[in-house]
Amino acid sequence: MGRDQIVGAILLIGCIIGILVYGWLVFVSPWAFQTLQVTGFVAVAGVLAILAWIGYTLATTPPPKPIEDIEKEIEEELKKVEKEAELKSDTSEK
Repeated sequence: MGRDQIVGAILLIGCIIGILVYGWLVFVSPWAFQTLQVTGFVAVAGVLAILAWIGYTLATTPPPKPIEDIEKEIEEELKKVEKEAELKSDTSEK
């Protein structure tokens, strides 16, 4: 049995145990209401944290260059490469 299979089996068993424990906490235990409150809070807080991270990323990332500027840079690079190629061909012909 490979290492990945062992990790997979452990995850499977751990998740099944987690489902059983959560089911007991929600349907049988005297802490059912608190369990649902904590679960709801964690779910909502998780979604809001992800949205906050997306908002932070959008707010702090500089806007991309306009396409026109990129096209100009590409044209300038092409001109430089063409000039270098001409100079090399001129020197090799002499």
